[in-house]
Amino acid sequence: MKTSSMSPRLISEETKTIKFFLALFYIFFYAYDIYLYYLVPFYTKEGKIGLSSEGLGTMFHIAVLALLPIAIYFIKKGNPYIVKYIYLFSYAAIETTNSLIIYIGTDKPYGSGNIVELLFVFFSPIFVNKKYFWTASICMVGKYVIIGGILQQSNVVLPIITFFILSVIAYFLLTRFTSYIHSLTSVHLELRQKEKLAVIGQMAAGIGHEIRNPLSALKGFTQLQQERSPNSNDFYPIMIQEIDRINSIVNDLMYLGKPKEIKFDKANIEEIIAYTLSITQQQAERQGVTIETKIAGPLPPLDCDPLQLKQVFINLIKNAIESMPNGGRITINVRVIEGKKMNISIQDEGCGIDEDSVPNLGEPFYTTKTDGTGLGLMVSNQIVQDHQGEITIKSSIGKGTLVNVTVPISHNY
Repeated sequence: MKTSSMSPRLISEETKTIKFFLALFYIFFYAYDIYLYYLVPFYTKEGKIGLSSEGLGTMFHIAVLALLPIAIYFIKKGNPYIVKYIYLFSYAAIETTNSLIIYIGTDKPYGSGNIVELLFVFFSPIFVNKKYFWTASICMVGKYVIIGGILQQSNVVLPIITFFILSVIAYFLLTRFTSYIHSLTSVHLELRQKEKLAVIGQMAAGIGHEIRNPLSALKGFTQLQQERSPNSNDFYPIMIQEIDRINSIVNDLMYLGKPKEIKFDKANIEEIIAYTLSITQQQAERQGVTIETKIAGPLPPLDCDPLQLKQVFINLIKNAIESMPNGGRITINVRVIEGKKMNISIQDEGCGIDEDSVPNLGEPFYTTKTDGTGLGLMVSNQIVQDHQGEITIKSSIGKGTLVNVTVPISHNY
């Protein structure tokens, strides 16, 4: 599930980090200059006490301070992400200009810079942004490379080495932060999924049986009325079909509420596929869909629950058929992978699903169909996982969908 970078919660966290960064930036920046231009001359009795008049002079500090209103403006506008880049590039440009004015045309050894430059690189992991990390590292190293190239001085080698070492340390910190956040996100998503399943389970246990009882009576009454007046009303078949669809949804809910115990047995995938096609063939013909089966035999037996796998393939093939209301072709390909797994692929020529929606397929009540519930694919995914297998889906809008089901073959094969 993707989270937008413009999420209010993420903006709030970025704003807090930026404020912390700005506080450290100005503390480091002015504390270093106070130490360099006031405390050192005072205690060593060497040099003039006060800010240097060389280069940009006091304009250097005013220019850096002038960045603060710009930062406040973007923070209030809800775009704190750009602030760190403004400070990085602006400071590098101001400092480079100041250094070149001071040292060009002189024989003085280069000795400019500010300790705050270390903050750009070493603080970058806090933003948990690899793009900014690489930008800050390259910018700081590039600054000294440019100055050294123009001034033709080797004094810049030490700062370059220092920034390289700091970049390596910062990269490892950033990697750990990213890995930790990814783990927390995965755990959070897993907990959300379990909470959804728990809600569905409670709902199924509470109302599943209560729905089934009147549903059975309603279907029986409708069938009785159809038998009494077979030619008087064309709506009876539609009513029965819709009742069956409701019953199918209730069955899915009942499975999620109380999953059936898997009874592993040896079964032939050919028989499972053949049974599935016999169930779905009528619906396929009604919509002008042809189904082609390619089986790379002979195939080994599966350790599985045949009834549950039949439910999986009925759900998947029905999804493929419903994605082609104007007809098309479904290709079912069965083959063995590496002698250990069975792969059953179902390729349709339907409307397809956009890439952003594919990761959400299989979540409770998430569906791309106007009259779907999302439970069928969820149940199918759960059954396949219970068989130590997996379902993968690839889809493109207008080109169709490819569903791959992979399950282990019999251990005694």
